[in-house]
Amino acid sequence: MGSTPQPRRSNTRQRIQDVALELFAEQGYEKTSLREIAEKLDVTKAALYYHFKTKEDILVSIFEDLNRPVEELITWGETQPRTLETKKELLRRYSDALAHAAPLFRFMQENQATVRDLSIGETIKTRVLGLMDLIKEPGAPLTDQVRCFSALITLHAGMIALKDVEGDPEEKRKAALEVAVELVTRAHDPETPR
Repeated sequence: MGSTPQPRRSNTRQRIQDVALELFAEQGYEKTSLREIAEKLDVTKAALYYHFKTKEDILVSIFEDLNRPVEELITWGETQPRTLETKKELLRRYSDALAHAAPLFRFMQENQATVRDLSIGETIKTRVLGLMDLIKEPGAPLTDQVRCFSALITLHAGMIALKDVEGDPEEKRKAALEVAVELVTRAHDPETPR
């Protein structure tokens, strides 16, 4: 309903987001100006300003667009039974969402201080804690809580830390997912053999 009349604007917004993220990654968020983004897009600063008033507005819009699948995943997970299969599916879907948002998460990894100071820092923390609540058992012992949190971090680290390791990106993503699933399986059923 609301998305039908906006295809051209969405395309322009997407171009702005892509160029801004590229510049943020190349030279850092703090060192990138709206003027540089406009120049790279070959538009006036006023044209850019029509879509976004600040760099933070651009970054927040990128985050919201790329992180929407995570919000939808949490909403889905809240309606599902707390079975091991649900938890595995949450990890699979989260791994896919991270893969689609890889440029943003790499930027966030390289600009942690900036992200922490911006409004998205708290949102990221809230979403990770939301996922954590869905994959851990209520009242789980601390070691199982650590396993669940480590499973999420494994998915993050697998995307970021393994980017410089030789190999196919999809194979590296699958390997990180396998380890994350093992951790959550162990936390779900502590009697599972190692």
